[in-house]
Amino acid sequence: MTAFATKIPLDDLSTDAAWQPLIIAVAPNGARRTKVDHPSLPMTARESADEAVQCRDAGASMIHLHVRDRDGGHSLDADLYRGATSAIRAAVGDDVIIQVTTEAVGIYSAAEQMAMVRDVRPEAISTAVRELVPDEAAERGAAEFYTWAARENIAVQFILYDGDDVMRFSDLRKRGVIPGDVVSVLYVLGRYAKDQKSRPSDLLEFMDAARSVSADWHWSMCAFGPLESACALSAASFGGHVRVGMENNLYLSDGTLTPGNAALVHQVLDGATLLGRPVATAAQAREILASPVAGVL
Repeated sequence: MTAFATKIPLDDLSTDAAWQPLIIAVAPNGARRTKVDHPSLPMTARESADEAVQCRDAGASMIHLHVRDRDGGHSLDADLYRGATSAIRAAVGDDVIIQVTTEAVGIYSAAEQMAMVRDVRPEAISTAVRELVPDEAAERGAAEFYTWAARENIAVQFILYDGDDVMRFSDLRKRGVIPGDVVSVLYVLGRYAKDQKSRPSDLLEFMDAARSVSADWHWSMCAFGPLESACALSAASFGGHVRVGMENNLYLSDGTLTPGNAALVHQVLDGATLLGRPVATAAQAREILASPVAGVL
């Protein structure tokens, strides 16, 4: 247990999601940035492991993992994922959930994305619904993959980019393309574009759509730019969970360049304390994400 971990037992907390421990995930590098963008951006397995230690100590219970090839490019290579996962586990044990990305970045097909997951068999993955289920023709293969992942106890987080994605995700669940009574989604507030700056109000589109379909899923959000923490704390106040890090943002809330990912995590921890939400340990995060949701605000 880290110095910042909550000491409040999960069973003693209200069933209201806004009062449950806050899961802070960190996305330390992403697929696009390099050390030219920030000298502390982790690129290797060893650097990712060191980052996991620092971010765990700052309050993160999950790391959103990207790996890079020898040239620093985005990769879904299974061996690179195994190497990075082993390095992180050696550094932090089970104190951090390792969530592997399946992001295509215009390079990988849906079949290649799913093949990587079947090969690596990670604890958790994030996957964009638009990428794995782009149309009706892809539904059968995606359904088989998601069903297999559930059997393998791989925690799947479904990435949604706007209100229409929320509506479609709800429909895919109702029709059984996405199986299971307990699911988790990530609301992306903005796009991977130069000078993208998210605002807390960007969350409203997702929440309105979720209410319209009586959503019963766990949800997190990620945002871009120096208002990342403001967006994160807005989500936290409504019962959501958060993902922060240099994948999407290089700046602290005062507009200065962040010294690293841990500082971005710590900003959220400080704000969550003011909101009265304790920060989840990895063990609590696993329990929360495996449990049904009482409701959505």
